[in-house]
Amino acid sequence: MDMDVGQRLKSVRLSTGLSQRQLAIRANVTNGMISMIEKNSTSPSIASLKKILQAIPMSLSEFFNVEEVAGEKYFYKADELKEISPSLISDLGAHVEANTVSFRQVGDAKQHSIQMLYERYQPGADTGDELYSHESEEIGIVISGEIEITVGEQIQALKTGDAYLFDSRIPHRFRNPGNEECIIVSACTPPTF
Repeated sequence: MDMDVGQRLKSVRLSTGLSQRQLAIRANVTNGMISMIEKNSTSPSIASLKKILQAIPMSLSEFFNVEEVAGEKYFYKADELKEISPSLISDLGAHVEANTVSFRQVGDAKQHSIQMLYERYQPGADTGDELYSHESEEIGIVISGEIEITVGEQIQALKTGDAYLFDSRIPHRFRNPGNEECIIVSACTPPTF
Protein backbone atom coordinates (compact mmCIF):
# COMPACT_ATOMS: atom_id res chain seq x y z
CA MET A 1 0.00 0.00 0.00
CA ASP A 2 1.52 3.33 -1.09
CA MET A 3 1.12 6.49 0.95
CA ASP A 4 1.22 10.01 -0.40
CA VAL A 5 3.24 11.70 2.38
CA GLY A 6 2.46 15.19 1.08
CA GLN A 7 -1.29 14.60 0.95
CA ARG A 8 -1.23 12.93 4.37
CA LEU A 9 0.61 15.90 5.93
CA LYS A 10 -1.83 18.33 4.34
CA SER A 11 -4.80 16.30 5.60
CA VAL A 12 -3.40 16.13 9.15
CA ARG A 13 -2.55 19.85 9.10
CA LEU A 14 -6.03 20.83 7.90
CA SER A 15 -7.72 18.53 10.43
CA THR A 16 -5.94 20.42 13.22
CA GLY A 17 -7.02 23.78 11.74
CA LEU A 18 -3.47 24.95 11.03
CA SER A 19 -2.32 26.92 8.00
CA GLN A 20 1.02 26.01 6.43
CA ARG A 21 2.50 29.13 8.01
CA GLN A 22 1.15 28.28 11.49
CA LEU A 23 2.53 24.75 11.31
CA ALA A 24 5.88 26.05 10.08
CA ILE A 25 6.09 28.50 13.00
CA ARG A 26 5.18 25.80 15.54
CA ALA A 27 7.70 23.37 14.05
CA ASN A 28 10.40 26.02 13.62
CA VAL A 29 10.80 25.23 9.91
CA THR A 30 10.20 27.34 6.83
CA ASN A 31 6.77 27.74 5.29
CA GLY A 32 8.42 26.67 2.02
CA MET A 33 9.43 23.35 3.55
CA ILE A 34 5.82 22.57 4.53
CA SER A 35 4.63 23.60 1.06
CA MET A 36 7.27 21.50 -0.74
CA ILE A 37 6.49 18.41 1.36
CA GLU A 38 2.75 18.80 0.77
CA LYS A 39 3.37 19.13 -2.99
CA ASN A 40 5.70 16.10 -2.87
CA SER A 41 8.46 18.31 -4.30
CA THR A 42 10.77 17.06 -1.56
CA SER A 43 10.92 14.04 0.68
CA PRO A 44 11.53 15.08 4.30
CA SER A 45 14.25 13.46 6.37
CA ILE A 46 13.05 11.47 9.34
CA ALA A 47 14.31 14.20 11.67
CA SER A 48 12.46 16.91 9.71
CA LEU A 49 9.17 15.00 9.55
CA LYS A 50 9.47 14.13 13.26
CA LYS A 51 10.03 17.83 14.08
CA ILE A 52 6.97 18.87 12.03
CA LEU A 53 4.77 16.17 13.57
CA GLN A 54 5.81 17.12 17.12
CA ALA A 55 4.25 20.53 16.45
CA ILE A 56 0.85 18.92 15.80
CA PRO A 57 1.54 16.69 18.10
CA MET A 58 1.65 13.29 16.40
CA SER A 59 4.12 10.39 16.29
CA LEU A 60 5.47 8.90 13.06
CA SER A 61 3.52 5.70 13.67
CA GLU A 62 0.27 7.69 14.09
CA PHE A 63 1.09 9.63 10.92
CA PHE A 64 1.50 6.43 8.94
CA ASN A 65 -1.57 5.02 10.73
CA VAL A 66 -1.21 1.27 10.67
CA GLU A 67 -4.67 -0.27 10.58
CA GLU A 68 -4.96 -3.74 12.05
CA VAL A 69 -7.56 -6.27 11.15
CA ALA A 70 -10.42 -6.59 13.62
CA GLY A 71 -9.67 -8.95 16.51
CA GLU A 72 -6.42 -9.93 18.13
CA LYS A 73 -3.45 -10.42 15.82
CA TYR A 74 -0.41 -12.15 17.29
CA PHE A 75 1.76 -13.03 14.31
CA TYR A 76 3.05 -10.96 11.38
CA LYS A 77 4.62 -12.12 8.13
CA ALA A 78 7.51 -10.04 6.79
CA ASP A 79 5.28 -8.40 4.16
CA GLU A 80 2.80 -7.34 6.89
CA LEU A 81 5.26 -5.01 8.62
CA LYS A 82 4.25 -1.40 7.95
CA GLU A 83 6.82 0.96 6.43
CA ILE A 84 6.93 4.19 8.45
CA SER A 85 9.94 5.84 6.79
CA PRO A 86 9.03 8.91 4.71
CA SER A 87 11.70 8.24 2.07
CA LEU A 88 10.27 4.81 1.18
CA ILE A 89 6.52 5.25 1.41
CA SER A 90 6.04 5.78 -2.32
CA ASP A 91 8.31 2.84 -3.15
CA LEU A 92 6.76 0.08 -1.03
CA GLY A 93 7.55 -3.29 -2.44
CA ALA A 94 10.34 -1.87 -4.58
CA HIS A 95 14.04 -2.45 -4.06
CA VAL A 96 15.46 -0.15 -1.37
CA GLU A 97 17.54 2.50 -3.08
CA ALA A 98 20.91 3.78 -1.84
CA ASN A 99 20.94 6.44 0.89
CA THR A 100 17.61 5.36 2.32
CA VAL A 101 16.44 4.38 5.76
CA SER A 102 13.63 1.86 6.19
CA PHE A 103 11.63 1.50 9.41
CA ARG A 104 9.17 -1.40 9.31
CA GLN A 105 6.84 -1.52 12.31
CA VAL A 106 5.34 -4.64 13.87
CA GLY A 107 1.57 -4.18 14.34
CA ASP A 108 -0.22 -0.99 15.34
CA ALA A 109 1.84 0.87 17.94
CA LYS A 110 -1.24 2.87 19.03
CA GLN A 111 -2.76 -0.30 20.45
CA HIS A 112 0.27 -1.36 22.51
CA SER A 113 2.70 -0.01 25.10
CA ILE A 114 5.77 -0.91 23.04
CA GLN A 115 6.80 -0.25 19.45
CA MET A 116 9.12 -2.63 17.61
CA LEU A 117 10.94 -1.81 14.39
CA TYR A 118 12.99 -3.68 11.80
CA GLU A 119 15.39 -0.98 10.60
CA ARG A 120 17.51 -0.98 7.43
CA TYR A 121 20.14 1.67 6.68
CA GLN A 122 21.75 1.61 3.24
CA PRO A 123 25.43 2.73 3.00
CA GLY A 124 25.54 6.48 3.64
CA ALA A 125 21.94 6.54 4.94
CA ASP A 126 21.20 8.95 7.74
CA THR A 127 18.15 9.95 9.78
CA GLY A 128 19.01 13.58 8.96
CA ASP A 129 21.60 16.20 9.79
CA GLU A 130 19.40 17.43 12.61
CA LEU A 131 19.16 15.39 15.81
CA TYR A 132 15.60 14.47 16.87
CA SER A 133 13.94 13.38 20.10
CA HIS A 134 10.68 11.90 21.37
CA GLU A 135 9.10 10.99 24.73
CA SER A 136 10.26 7.41 25.22
CA GLU A 137 13.16 5.06 25.79
CA GLU A 138 14.67 3.04 22.99
CA ILE A 139 16.77 -0.06 22.73
CA GLY A 140 18.22 -1.95 19.81
CA ILE A 141 20.65 -4.61 18.63
CA VAL A 142 22.71 -4.38 15.45
CA ILE A 143 21.92 -7.54 13.47
CA SER A 144 24.38 -6.84 10.66
CA GLY A 145 26.58 -4.03 9.38
CA GLU A 146 27.66 -0.91 11.20
CA ILE A 147 25.81 2.12 12.56
CA GLU A 148 27.05 5.37 14.07
CA ILE A 149 24.71 6.66 16.76
CA THR A 150 24.82 10.14 18.25
CA VAL A 151 23.06 10.59 21.61
CA GLY A 152 23.49 14.10 22.97
CA GLU A 153 27.23 14.79 22.85
CA GLN A 154 28.22 11.11 22.61
CA ILE A 155 28.95 9.39 19.30
CA GLN A 156 29.51 5.64 19.08
CA ALA A 157 30.06 3.24 16.18
CA LEU A 158 28.30 -0.08 16.74
CA LYS A 159 28.82 -3.31 14.81
CA THR A 160 27.03 -6.67 14.52
CA GLY A 161 26.01 -7.88 17.98
CA ASP A 162 26.46 -4.48 19.66
CA ALA A 163 23.47 -2.81 21.29
CA TYR A 164 22.19 0.51 22.62
CA LEU A 165 19.72 1.76 25.22
CA PHE A 166 18.97 5.43 25.89
CA ASP A 167 16.33 7.97 26.87
CA SER A 168 14.85 9.13 23.54
CA ARG A 169 14.23 12.61 24.95
CA ILE A 170 17.96 13.17 24.44
CA PRO A 171 18.45 14.40 20.86
CA HIS A 172 19.85 11.59 18.70
CA ARG A 173 20.74 10.55 15.18
CA PHE A 174 21.59 7.32 13.30
CA ARG A 175 24.01 7.12 10.34
CA ASN A 176 25.50 4.23 8.37
CA PRO A 177 29.13 5.19 7.61
CA GLY A 178 29.94 1.74 6.19
CA ASN A 179 29.85 0.17 2.75
CA GLU A 180 27.26 -2.48 3.68
CA GLU A 181 23.61 -2.31 4.63
CA CYS A 182 23.03 -2.10 8.41
CA ILE A 183 20.10 -3.95 9.97
CA ILE A 184 18.85 -3.19 13.49
CA VAL A 185 15.96 -4.59 15.50
CA SER A 186 14.76 -1.94 17.93
CA ALA A 187 11.98 -1.12 20.33
CA CYS A 188 10.73 1.98 22.10
CA THR A 189 8.32 2.41 24.95
CA PRO A 190 5.96 4.11 25.10
CA PRO A 191 5.48 4.09 21.33
CA THR A 192 6.20 7.69 20.35
CA PHE A 193 8.39 7.30 17.27
